[in-house]
Amino acid sequence: MEVLLTGVFSAIIIFITVFFMIKVLFIAYKRNEISRRKLIIYSTSCIVIGFTVASILPFGFQKLYSYLYLQIN
Repeated sequence: MEVLLTGVFSAIIIFITVFFMIKVLFIAYKRNEISRRKLIIYSTSCIVIGFTVASILPFGFQKLYSYLYLQIN
């Protein structure tokens, strides 16, 4: 249960971070600081990295909790 709650909370934080990164990139594009190609590449990479981290994170939490549980007992 702890792993599920921790994973969901972390995923929410990651998705909020990705959302605001895309918002910042769009503002930079509007100000002509980055090109359209860079906007697409950076946005896509932010989304892919965010989904990858959010999907792998629960497995890492599970290993961490099991390791801590074994250290306590």
